[in-house]
Parts: sequence; C-alpha cells; structure tokens
Amino acid sequence: MWIAFAFGSALFAGLTSILAKLGIRETDSTVATAVRTIVVLIVSWLMVLVVRSIDTIAEVSGHTLLFLTLSGLATGGSWLCYFRALQLGPVNKVVPIDKSSTALTIVLALIFLGEGLSWAKALAVVAILGGTFAMIQRREGEDESASRTWIVWAIFSAIFASLTAILGKVGISGIDSTLGTAIRTVVVLIMAWVMVLVTGKGANVSKMPKRELLFICLSGLATGGSWLCYYKALHDGPASVVVPIDKLSIVLTIAFSYLVFGEKLNRRSAFGLLLIVVGTLSLLIG
Repeated sequence: MWIAFAFGSALFAGLTSILAKLGIRETDSTVATAVRTIVVLIVSWLMVLVVRSIDTIAEVSGHTLLFLTLSGLATGGSWLCYFRALQLGPVNKVVPIDKSSTALTIVLALIFLGEGLSWAKALAVVAILGGTFAMIQRREGEDESASRTWIVWAIFSAIFASLTAILGKVGISGIDSTLGTAIRTVVVLIMAWVMVLVTGKGANVSKMPKRELLFICLSGLATGGSWLCYYKALHDGPASVVVPIDKLSIVLTIAFSYLVFGEKLNRRSAFGLLLIVVGTLSLLIG
C-alpha cells in the first residue's frame, strides 16, 4: 500500500500547481499564497492530531525551533516566488525550475551537511540541471523581457526550496516530522500575511473572485493531501524509493498543464523532461 500512497503524493503534488495557476489569473499571487497557507496550516495540524504528536510539542528544544523557523521562512520565500512565477510564466517551464531544487539540495547537503556524493547522485544533479535548462529555453517569438522575469522568480523559488530542505533536516531531527511541518507552516502563514500587509495588498483579499478563491483553497487541500500520502508512504516504505516517486510529480504536472492550459512540449523540452526523470530515478540507486 505504501507505493500507492507514494504515487498519491505525486498525484496531489501535480494537481497543486495546476489548481494554483487557475486561482491566480486575476488574484495577486502574494494574496493567493497567504490565503492558501491557511488551508495548508489546518491540514498540517490535523495531521499532528491524527498521529498524536501534539503531546511532544513541549519537548521541542530552542535549537530545533530556531531551525524550524528558518526553514519556515525559506518555505514562505519559496512559495511566494513560486506562485509569482506561475502567475507570469507557463506551468511546464516554471515547474521544472522549481523541481531543480532537488539537485541544488544535493549540492548544499554536500557542502553544509557533509553528505557524500555518489556517482548516482552526481548523475542526478547533471541530468536534472541539464533537463531543466533544455525545458526553459526561450522559444522563437517569445518576449525575452517577460521570459526573464518569471525565470528569476522561479530560480529564487528553487533556491529557497533547497534551503528549506537543508534547514528542515536540522530542525526536524529529534521530533516527529509532522509536528515539525506544522510548526514550520505557522511561520509560513505569518510571513505570508506580513507580506500582504507590508505591500498594501490587504484590501485585495475581499476582492478575490469566488471561483479563484475556490481553486486556491483546492490547491491548499491538494498540498495537504500530498503531505498526508507522502508521510504515510515514508512511514511504511523506504525513503530511497518514496522520495523519487514523489518528485516524479513533475510528469503529472506537465500532463495536466497540457490538458488544462494546452501547454505543449517541443522536442527539446520533451528531451529535457526525460533527463529530469532519469536524474530523479537515479536517486533510487544513489
């Protein structure tokens, strides 16, 4: 059953980006992120109650809380950048850049955590970064300035996502992962709403189209569903298999982007996607 949960995690993760894209056509991406985080927060704390890790919250050390807070700030930065990139650019180009955080995380883990770099991991880094580069190449006739804008946001999204993993690795050592995720989500929620208020976008919350509000909430539920399946799969199965399966959500996202938005891949982009898949699967033997 854990394999089914692993693929369920990938399915919900693939739906997250599509639903979010549908929810930010008119709604400001920062406002959408803040509203969506409320849903994610509710789901994350429901997870804590289900696994009964709430009883251990008093045991969280100051060191752990510090790194969970830093990880939460990185997560908030990643989400804000990611949804801004989604609002400006095509799903089938933004998502590969965001998923390149897998390769960046391997490199950062080598530098800061002293984790070894096997040939399989080295192959994964080269394949994922090479595939990402192939997928984001500007097509003929595409506005270069507009392309450059969403690429910058997507790159920052990947950088912050990598930092999330590294800081989270330190932060969740010694405590239940669901509790760590819930605490981190509280930080994300605070950060997102501070950004809404600082940028003067608070009034936009009441102006959100109901249809887009629905999609934004569904995106939050999809994230929650992905997390539930992911942690269940991790609990019952080996992480070395569960994590790569979850990362293959990029294939589902690309497929959904074609079905919903009509976004097509050219040969170079398709080859890039193949490289990313190969790189991700190489982590199974890494």
